[in-house]
Amino acid sequence: MEAQKLISGLFKLQYHHTIIFTMSDNQFIFDNTYSLNINSHIIKHFNKINIKEINPTTNIINEYIFEGDLSILVDELVYHIFKEFNEGKNREIIKQHVLNYIHSHGIISQEICCWLSNNQNNSNSTYLFGYFNYHGIGTDLDKQKAIELYQKAAKLENRVAQLNLANMHIYGKEVDNDYDLAFELSKKLAEVECASGINNLGYCYNNGIGTDINNQKAFELFQKAADLGNSYGINSLGCCYEEGIGTDTNKQKAFELYKKAADLGNSTGMSNLGYCYYGGIGTDVDEQKAFELFQKAADLGSDAAQYNLAWIYENGDGIKDMKQAIYWYKKSAEQDYEIAQNKLKEILKK
Repeated sequence: MEAQKLISGLFKLQYHHTIIFTMSDNQFIFDNTYSLNINSHIIKHFNKINIKEINPTTNIINEYIFEGDLSILVDELVYHIFKEFNEGKNREIIKQHVLNYIHSHGIISQEICCWLSNNQNNSNSTYLFGYFNYHGIGTDLDKQKAIELYQKAAKLENRVAQLNLANMHIYGKEVDNDYDLAFELSKKLAEVECASGINNLGYCYNNGIGTDINNQKAFELFQKAADLGNSYGINSLGCCYEEGIGTDTNKQKAFELYKKAADLGNSTGMSNLGYCYYGGIGTDVDEQKAFELFQKAADLGSDAAQYNLAWIYENGDGIKDMKQAIYWYKKSAEQDYEIAQNKLKEILKK
């Protein structure tokens, strides 16, 4: 029981990691001056060939891609990045999907990166060049350059660039926090029904980021993001029900929402669901399920799950393994998870 009490006291619920537009099948707007519409001249290119069905053959590459139509692939790629961010997909999973998408179209990442550097003619190409620099796709990893490109695209009203910048300033891992900017960007995105932006705005109201704390407003925004299918919004709503933020406490409802977020592949939802199983919150205690969920979420990069997994390796009954504990504490600490950093220092002193 003491183990449960300790992990419960140290575990921190997370509402974060976001990132879109709920769109119709007809239109997806990236900025104020550029839209991808099935009736536009861009989509008419698909009468010639559907880019989703392209096989990576030399003839297709020479005839279709490298004769001026690579911009269509760029727009498609940004569309899919934005869509998956808005659904709440894990950042590393989105990156892998980007790599798969490039490979499936027979393109070498260095070639498209070079093309992007020489074709900065709209906000999508600017954003995608930033994305490639941020993740080291086809070029050396350069997060500072990526941030500068995101800023440039955001000024052109590129929604996904605005979303990435808002995330950075809210969670502050790559830039110094500018909470006023984070709030303004989140508010702007929420106004155009961007689900991740709505979730971010709820986070701002819940934590007083760039605005006064308003738990009722936060709850309403999390509910809206959840209704739009954003997995982080669903997880955030679960946190509200667990802690009674803007609504009555309902542990069972919290458990159900965490499970829904986890089933959608959300690593924070998995971690929170594991916490429920470990502490018997809204469900029966099941430490094995908790361990499995922490492991899965930790593998997906959840800093809280990495910490909880390490804690179990250090303190769990019949599973103690200090080598694994230190490994996962380090993983969590490397993501600036303060509790893990402090714990790691304590262990290494010994």
